[in-house]
Formats: sequence, C-alpha cells, structure tokens
Amino acid sequence: MPHITLPEGLPGIIGPMTAYPETAKHLNELAEALLRGSGSLTPAEREMIATFVSSRNECYFCMNSHAAVTRNLLENKSGVVDQVIRDYQTADIGGKMKALLSIADKVRWDARTVTAEDVAKARSLGADDTAIHDTVLISAAFCMFNRYVDGLATWAPRDAGTYEKIGEMLVKKGYKNALRN
Repeated sequence: MPHITLPEGLPGIIGPMTAYPETAKHLNELAEALLRGSGSLTPAEREMIATFVSSRNECYFCMNSHAAVTRNLLENKSGVVDQVIRDYQTADIGGKMKALLSIADKVRWDARTVTAEDVAKARSLGADDTAIHDTVLISAAFCMFNRYVDGLATWAPRDAGTYEKIGEMLVKKGYKNALRN
C-alpha cells in the first residue's frame, strides 16, 4: 500500500509520475538524457548500469523494468542481464563494463570511495571521460529513482510479463514519451 494516494493499478514509478505530471516531465527528460543520450556507452550499456544499481539497491520495480529494457536491447545476448544481477564480476561482459559497474557500485554505496585507481582501470580498459561521467551520473540518478519508488512504497508486480511489456514500451517510445498514449 503506497504511503500517499496514487492512481490504482499503476506500478512503481508510473503511479507517482501519473499523479505528479510536472515532476514526471523532468524525471523522464533526465532518464531520456541518461539512458538514450549521446555518448560512448550504448543504450544497452546504460540500461545495464541502471539495472545493476537498482538490483544493488534492492529496488524490485526498477531492477525488473530496466532489466527488461536491457534484455530487449541485447536480444540474443539477453541472458547476460541475469548474470550481471547475480555477480557482475563473473558475468560474460567485457572488462570495461566490469570496471564501470565497479565505479557505479561505489557511487551507489558511498561516492567518496571512487578512487583515481578505479578511474584509471576503467580508462585502461577503454572507457573515456564521457563513459565515466555517464556511469557516475546514471548510478547517482538511479539511487534517486530507486528511493523515490521505494520511499513511497509503490506497488511492484511480481509477474515477468508486466516487466516485458514495460521494457518493450520503453525501447519503442523512450522515456520522454513513456506516459503519453
């Protein structure tokens, strides 16, 4: 049961975004820039970071929604999403992504623990300044999104089909247009 009055039957962040459209506009524009904007990371890599941070923050709705988007974007390599959620260090992803997820995890836990060595390792594995910047910002923003969803005690469905539909919709429409019919 949500802590505030939200529209019935709208899961996770969709409920508060529907109830508070002015806030939703800005949050969706931020998500669009972070997850679909230009830069050296692909949309799948960006979504993977969002999924990973959400899983580490134990935000069921966000983890499953962004995992579905990532799976949709990765198509035949979609199994890697579950590997990352279980243990990114042993997942079938490249060293650059592992180094970026390590940075994302530190940002998520205590951003002050990101070291020059962490950044140097990511750079040595092919990450540029934009990838490092975007990783830090995605991680920080998803801490906010996760806390928004969980702090209001929003409803998170347990059926995978709901998340598959959300993932397909977000890939098709993007974040800016997510709440538009």
